[in-house]
Amino acid sequence: MHPPQFDYIAAQSLDEALEILAERGDEAKVLAGGQSLIPLLKLRFASPGVLVDINRIPGLDTMTEEGGYLRVDALVRHRDAERSDLLRSGYPTMASAAPQISDPLVRNLGTICGSVAHADPSGDWGAVMLAMNAQFVAKSKQGERVIAARDFFVGPFTTALRPDEMLVEVRVPNAATKGSYHKLERKVGDYATAAVAVRLSMSDGRIDNAGIGLTAVGPTNLQASEAESMLAGQEPSNELFRDAANAAAATATPNPDTRGSAEYKRDVVRVFTERGLRAAAGMAGANGGAR
Repeated sequence: MHPPQFDYIAAQSLDEALEILAERGDEAKVLAGGQSLIPLLKLRFASPGVLVDINRIPGLDTMTEEGGYLRVDALVRHRDAERSDLLRSGYPTMASAAPQISDPLVRNLGTICGSVAHADPSGDWGAVMLAMNAQFVAKSKQGERVIAARDFFVGPFTTALRPDEMLVEVRVPNAATKGSYHKLERKVGDYATAAVAVRLSMSDGRIDNAGIGLTAVGPTNLQASEAESMLAGQEPSNELFRDAANAAAATATPNPDTRGSAEYKRDVVRVFTERGLRAAAGMAGANGGAR
């Protein structure tokens, strides 16, 4: 099927892109990697009046540490994250997720910000950003606002972004953390049956705070807030991790489908959460993981 007719504008600056979004509103869509948008156009699930291509805008493809955050700009590709020494050394949860994003073709073109803005409940980066306590920077002609990850995902394929706004940056706190991303898929490159992003920040043998994000087990990526609260301030232990994993599984609200029953998917969340917590604690040197 061919997409419906639309206008195409290759913006040469961020100001130009924001001007178009302000003028065209709901009928405009931003094109970065296009790995989610183009299939929607072909299936006619999306019918924008204008595509605003931002790939020619200079300065939107950097990933740097600045002001206490890792700053991921709008044109940073999945492949950039996959190959990043910075992520491997300081942001292991993100580094673990990057090579599990779809397949090499998608990773070469798709962007982190684009994936987050698409807000697919089966998208991997949303869960990672929830676990990392990330913030999203939205810009419009009216100015800039910062949206916490927990407030960003409001429904399936729906975010807190206004029609005149563009997601220009993801900010991830650069506090020392350990973690990983665990994903069950039917075959390489498939959407997750279920997946869990885990992050631990530790000091003096105790968990300062934790982050747990869930993929493909709810109407949006989910934050396992109860499990996170159970972990804060505690010493790692097998019993603690089992209890937190059960709480994370209880957060999940999956639908049964060809990938598995709801009960099966919740159990995958339980297993992956416990596995991720053990691995993170082990990376932090906490008694080999747990006692």
